[in-house]
Amino acid sequence: MTGGAGYVGSALVPRLLDEGHDVTVYDSLTASSPDSLAGVIGEVEFARGDVRDYDGVRDALEGADAVIHLAGITGASETFEIREKTFDVNHEGTRTVLRAAEETDVETVVFASSCNVYGSTDTHEVDEEATPDPLNPYAESKLAAEDDCLGSSVRTVVLRLATNYGWSEGIRFNLVVNSFVFRALVGEPLTVYGDGTNWRPFMHVEDTARALTQALGWEEGVYNVGGDNLRINEVASTVERRVAETGVEHLDREAGPSYRADFSKARDAGFETTYSFGEGVDQLAGGLRG
Repeated sequence: MTGGAGYVGSALVPRLLDEGHDVTVYDSLTASSPDSLAGVIGEVEFARGDVRDYDGVRDALEGADAVIHLAGITGASETFEIREKTFDVNHEGTRTVLRAAEETDVETVVFASSCNVYGSTDTHEVDEEATPDPLNPYAESKLAAEDDCLGSSVRTVVLRLATNYGWSEGIRFNLVVNSFVFRALVGEPLTVYGDGTNWRPFMHVEDTARALTQALGWEEGVYNVGGDNLRINEVASTVERRVAETGVEHLDREAGPSYRADFSKARDAGFETTYSFGEGVDQLAGGLRG
């Protein structure tokens, strides 16, 4: 697994171990911490390295029958300032993983992409047949990496994931739900860009880990994977209702793409989320309270 010490990885590794998999984590630790693997570090093989380093990736994949590729630069809005690096890590890094997988006879690659590739599609829920229209370097790099995955000789499963939220050891706070819950817990108003009517699909990080595990057995192709399509105002009101009423502050800033996704293909493959959005907010608040 690449990027296994990150936010999603810290939820995924314990699940893979519980299911009896032998796990190797390949991570540069530049945007993550060994703390994310607390409690399982003695049960996994760990290799520190950059996803763009072919020799390092190849060595880590030696003997593996599958790889879940999570490593990459995240935070769509921030990638406008680092476009070249974003493509280098997210696109060229994926090419490196695919080449190493081909050379080491890996059977399956599961690639963590994003529903962000659809751009602004809030008039209806889009399925996998819709034409992507990425509006930031993050989404552009993910879409370019998807093309390489689907053109690889290795069987590849591409998951266009909803926006993650929820407690895990490697939690990120540049995600809207996680940020809102933290702010509510410390008594700060929830900051919403624009009028808050823009849409996002959401999924609890534990459900994301389940989807990535199940995808190891799915047919090759592209899948939208998520739970709830919600307006940002709905997210804020849920956090206020279930955590604390600290108020909502609307900022005169670009809200970014607005999109909704159809998740029926993943459901047909047998995937169902286990967290409702309210339950996920409760779990996150509980984890942050400790």
